[in-house]
Amino acid sequence: MPTIDDLAQSLSTYLNPDQINLVRRAYYFAEQAHDGQRRRSGEPYVTHPLAVARILAGMHMDHQSLMAAMLHDVIEDTRIPKQAVAAQFGEVVAELVDGVSKLTQMRFETRAEQEAENFQKMAMAMAKDIRVILVKLADRLHNMRTLGVMPPEKKRRKARETMEIYVPIANRLGMNSVRVEMEELCFKAIHPMRSSLIQRAVKQARGNRKELVSVIRDAINTRLREHGLEGSVTGREKHLYSIYRKMRNQHKSFAEIMDVYAFRIIVPTVDDCYRALGAVHNLYKPFPGRFKDYIAIPKANGYQSLHTTLFGMHGVPIEIQIRTQEMEEMANNGIAAHWLYKSEEEALVGSHARTRQWLKGVLELHQNAGDPLEFIENVKIDLFPDEVYIFTPKGNIMEMPKGATPVDFAYAVHTDVGNSCVACRIDRRLASLSQPLQSGQTVEVITAPGAKPNVAWLSFVTTGKARSNIRHYLKHQRHSDSVALGRRLLNRVLGSLNASLEQVPEERIYLLLKEAELASFDALLEEIGLGNRMAYMVAKRLLEQAPGEHKEQLDNSNAQQPLTIRGTEGMVISFARCCYPIPGDPIVGHVSSGRGMVIHSEACRNVAEIRHNPERCLEVEWDKQVSGEFTVELKVELEHQRGMVATLATAVTSTDASIEKISLEERDARFSVVELLINVSDRLHLARTIKRLRAVKGVNSITRTRG
Repeated sequence: MPTIDDLAQSLSTYLNPDQINLVRRAYYFAEQAHDGQRRRSGEPYVTHPLAVARILAGMHMDHQSLMAAMLHDVIEDTRIPKQAVAAQFGEVVAELVDGVSKLTQMRFETRAEQEAENFQKMAMAMAKDIRVILVKLADRLHNMRTLGVMPPEKKRRKARETMEIYVPIANRLGMNSVRVEMEELCFKAIHPMRSSLIQRAVKQARGNRKELVSVIRDAINTRLREHGLEGSVTGREKHLYSIYRKMRNQHKSFAEIMDVYAFRIIVPTVDDCYRALGAVHNLYKPFPGRFKDYIAIPKANGYQSLHTTLFGMHGVPIEIQIRTQEMEEMANNGIAAHWLYKSEEEALVGSHARTRQWLKGVLELHQNAGDPLEFIENVKIDLFPDEVYIFTPKGNIMEMPKGATPVDFAYAVHTDVGNSCVACRIDRRLASLSQPLQSGQTVEVITAPGAKPNVAWLSFVTTGKARSNIRHYLKHQRHSDSVALGRRLLNRVLGSLNASLEQVPEERIYLLLKEAELASFDALLEEIGLGNRMAYMVAKRLLEQAPGEHKEQLDNSNAQQPLTIRGTEGMVISFARCCYPIPGDPIVGHVSSGRGMVIHSEACRNVAEIRHNPERCLEVEWDKQVSGEFTVELKVELEHQRGMVATLATAVTSTDASIEKISLEERDARFSVVELLINVSDRLHLARTIKRLRAVKGVNSITRTRG
């Protein structure tokens, strides 16, 4: 079993004696704190933090990270508080330890909520200091290596959590070695039979391929020497999970995947990378369209390399990666590679620069998320490994996840650009906002002052930033709309009682808020606007202790002025889909719990029973300046003719009305009925549209559906 002396010896290659002594001190402190505690395997608990520190030492991490690794379970699993750790080892180490520790003291409704809260806390600490996630990844990697003693169900749960959160994070930070090992261990825990079957098949295939691998390697080496290039050529092993994923996702057989031979060429300089590429392209013919230059345009996680695929002897496909030694370290260790090449301060700054954009995004997601579960969902969305590279009109490159749309791009540029986006140009042509973007496209976002995010965008955006910002805006919009409507409703009822909000004493409002257990008067107005509280009852409660004239007026509260509907109230006033009222129709407002106010036609059957209940229905009328588009349902009976639906659609759009939905049903051999949902501005606009439809040859009758 490795000891602290073994670790100290390996640290002596890159840390000074004082720093090694601090790591030793942290080990002895952890050993004392965990005294008597054992792992499920029966080993003393301190073997786990020591193993985590060894993983980080392999990445040449700084002494503070190693101390945090030694102490990462002290706050969580022993009675030693964060302050004691800070007093012994300094504030920086204490913050790292606290960031890695779970929230064990808090109570949660569900395990999912607890895990989300833990991840949220870790992400916030990680945004302050990237080393938090490096310690956490090393901790999780060692836990996955020692899963063997766990019960099968717990194994699977840990493996799924690792696969969903920690594997994508390792990938996002470019830590390929950690990612691959975690994937292999997760695959073994979730699908033990599949893992062992593929392992046996790989072993067998490796024996059969040995000869051809050495022939291709020798040919590449010879060609590099002929071009005066120094470089090492190694065969790349295919990992079990990678093989399984390709078989499952690409529907390929094991033989098809193993037929591809993969090699990596490591050369001294970037210039040599391109020269080596030319050399191998002279040796074997390249596959068209399979060359990728990640040196000129690195991946979002900092990965750099040249990729090409060649036709080898007898048409055997050969995949080649060409990179420098530093790129190789970066590919394997990602952010942690900074500690190999730079001093601690430079490494922290460098690694921060590498991930600053992503971590800034994580903080923004946290601010906009309603709860930890929404936050973790948005972060998972943002951890997609595949990227497309999009150009701004000025020629800057932006990385976006695969499947991203112009709306995602707009939010990636700036939140305000996303919120006010109305259209876009892709390669100088107008395009749909929901169109998935392709690498190399130039995207220009068109904005308009006063434009707002559309709830429909949530159905096609792919980035966490876009999704969380749209949700945040809509929540805020709904809140402000609800407060404004609540204020209008309450003022209207109070006005009918010869009172106003200004006349209600503050202590009366305070008492009502206390009774209703609400934090502010705006919260009360929001409840009224959403229909969760009746304005009539709130007014009654506010005035019941007032002088006598209010009480008399309250009993005769029939002379209420109708509430005016402008059509621009926002999300808390909606128009019923049963009777489709439009400006000019007599209307009534139904207060629906949680939805706010729903406007119905006066004659609508759905509100007939509660029509005269002042607590459920309100007198409303259209404002003289009403604006917006309103939906109407029409039934058009017409004779069968070729192209009739297109003729009707042309007639509707010629009057500046728009079609929301169109459906056709055959009534008999001669006639069909077309149901049209169209958007108009008022009854006059509807009359013009109906007149145009009547002029269409073959139209027999037109009726407006009113529920």
